[in-house]
Amino acid sequence: MEKMSRVTTARTMFCHLDAPANAISVCRDATQVVVAGRNIFKIYTLEEEQFVEKLNLRVGRKPSLNFSCADVMWHQMEENLLATAATNGAVVTWNLGKPSRNKQDQLFTEHKRTVNKVCFHPTEAHMLLSGSQDGFMKCFDLRKKESVSTFSGQSESVRDVQFSMKDYFTFAASFENGNVQLWDIRRPDRYERMFTAHTGPVFCCDWHPDDRGWLATGGRDKMVKVWDMTTNRAKEIFCVQTIASVARVKWRPERKFHLATCSMMVDHNIYVWDVRRPFIPFATFEEHKDVTTGIVWRHQHDPHFLLSGSKDSTLYQHMFKDATRPVDKANPEGLCFGLFGDLAFAAKESLISSDVNRKPYPGGDRRYPIFFFKKPDPTEQFAHVSSAFSVFETDLDSNRMDWFVRTAQLYLLTGKPFAELCDHNAKVAQDLKRPQVSTTWTMLRIMFSDPANQCAPALNHNHSKLGGLPLMNSFNMKEIGPGMGAESRLERGKGESRQDNVHLEAGNSHISNNEENEETEGSEGQAEYMFGDAELDDDDLYSMEHDNQAVEEQEYTLPREAFQLRHEIVDNPSAPDHLQQDKSDSPHVSGNEAEVTCLTPIESFSLISISQPLFSPHLAASFFCPIVREMLSYYAEQGDVQMAVSVLIVLGDRIRKEIDDLTQEHWYTSYIDLLQRFELWNVSNEVIKLSTCSAITCLNQTSTTLHINCSNCKRPMSNKGWICDRCHQCASICAVCHHVVKGMFVWCQGCSHGGHLEHVMNWLKSNAHCPAGCGHLCEYT
Repeated sequence: MEKMSRVTTARTMFCHLDAPANAISVCRDATQVVVAGRNIFKIYTLEEEQFVEKLNLRVGRKPSLNFSCADVMWHQMEENLLATAATNGAVVTWNLGKPSRNKQDQLFTEHKRTVNKVCFHPTEAHMLLSGSQDGFMKCFDLRKKESVSTFSGQSESVRDVQFSMKDYFTFAASFENGNVQLWDIRRPDRYERMFTAHTGPVFCCDWHPDDRGWLATGGRDKMVKVWDMTTNRAKEIFCVQTIASVARVKWRPERKFHLATCSMMVDHNIYVWDVRRPFIPFATFEEHKDVTTGIVWRHQHDPHFLLSGSKDSTLYQHMFKDATRPVDKANPEGLCFGLFGDLAFAAKESLISSDVNRKPYPGGDRRYPIFFFKKPDPTEQFAHVSSAFSVFETDLDSNRMDWFVRTAQLYLLTGKPFAELCDHNAKVAQDLKRPQVSTTWTMLRIMFSDPANQCAPALNHNHSKLGGLPLMNSFNMKEIGPGMGAESRLERGKGESRQDNVHLEAGNSHISNNEENEETEGSEGQAEYMFGDAELDDDDLYSMEHDNQAVEEQEYTLPREAFQLRHEIVDNPSAPDHLQQDKSDSPHVSGNEAEVTCLTPIESFSLISISQPLFSPHLAASFFCPIVREMLSYYAEQGDVQMAVSVLIVLGDRIRKEIDDLTQEHWYTSYIDLLQRFELWNVSNEVIKLSTCSAITCLNQTSTTLHINCSNCKRPMSNKGWICDRCHQCASICAVCHHVVKGMFVWCQGCSHGGHLEHVMNWLKSNAHCPAGCGHLCEYT
């Protein structure tokens, strides 16, 4: 039954668990630890160099959901009493003193959703508190079968509850909406105090064991804040910025300014922070390979041992002396950009003073270094250093973002044909003096526009009537006679005009081309002579030779099955004599006709089709996709995600499949974040709407639930009217004028007070606190 662990160092040790852990807790004498999760519920004994499994509380052939634990706590006064929070909404107590295998003692099923947290009273043996996803907190007397009081947090979810170390009757609760509330267990009808602690859910809170007025909170905004609760208003005294959402926070025993944190995602490490230095951890434990789900100091008076459980199915005991000290690896130099482009640089004084000949920063003036010295503090465990600080200023006009705002407002992304969108956006970029972007839009229109919709210049009047049909379509070459060699190339006279006659079966249209020189570079004509799959110019046509030089010439007659003749063809040579004799000596072929008969198919050519084009003179859109993909990546790497996203939306399916979904999502997220920073909400919503990434489109599809409570009895409103069905009083009373609000009503999401829109706006212009007198710092945005 016993499981032995491996020893990594002298006192740092771990053991493998059967399943991932969700929470851990230790008994009062620090000799045992309980590990709870969805599929594990065991007690381990902490020996000198190993963990030893003592008891498995999951008994029975088919364990119920009561064993699926989201949280666990060991009573600090009764060594045989445990409490667990189940994912099915049950609160279960366990008595380890029972002689039977099943140690379950009491079962409370009053919560309707998952119970996130359970907490025993620190001095009262029979008092248990729970917080659930349903927004309610319940206080249980373990001598009774039902809860003795219920507390409504007026929020969707209660994430943590903790009894105060200072006041016997006070407990703190953290909520999904970013609020922290203080309650008196004797008054379940209304909280004693409430304040907004974080922007986003508050996942955890913990009272300081020594300075009992301090409360630490951690939230999804990646911050840990320390609040002084001894004042009339909660006062933030420390703030620690972490790199991920904070899931657990625990004060370190015997160290007033130290606390441990772990993340609920992304980051697997455990950090110990000194709140006086909030930018770099005091110590780090890096043993876990997956998210750490539970942390607890082994003994309430021992700061050297920390226990942790993780989703990697391991249980660790960390010794503080084995922790990594990030400050030892910290870079002694610092670099930071200011809001308006100023560059600040800090380095060791010795480095700055030894480089006096360094040139100033381009584009700005270098100020004289400013030296900062700090008085030594013998109680502080930080290294004492001095640094030189330099600031490089930049021209404000060079970093203005007016072009970004104007471009976002003027760009058209949908609602018009593709060519018009490109032309409009090119004009916008040109007006904002961004020629490269303008040229890019123009090139996109040329590359991806439908050739049928483009008005190409006609070769002549007769050609324009044919709607842009090519003069000749592709041939398949079997053999090419020797007469097509370079020695038989036709020479044109300077004053010679050229006329090509081609008879088309469809409509029997006659195309006449009287251009003096069709080989002039930059010709706008669409007609080309195409051979096979490769395009050849006239010189290549005349210079082509075949290996077989012994092909005998034969007279060429037009195949009857190829196409029908409407009239008799006259003035054509009976045989292509010009292939073997000089054109000027031939009595049958004139100068103009010689060039025509050069292109007349002989027996070695197979005429495929003339009535219908087999090859479009325009390149397919897919040909340009690799080029456009590189172009979008270039703009994104340069920081212009606006151009990348705009082109992505306008081109649509033409380019979307060429770029992986993760890259598109990154571009969209970056652009939407910039738009929201500049408060371009309408443009941001349009971009989200036009996006095809599922992760982006869902941003506009998330539902919003509004919980409306009566301003008198604080109970949720269950009917649609002005009168509360519980206290039978009008619920919508303006906190400023104290009259019924029958029009537009605005309320604070933090304290739920509100009133007429104009009254509240005028009040908050000169006051920061709620007009109802609750003390909440309301803000109208």
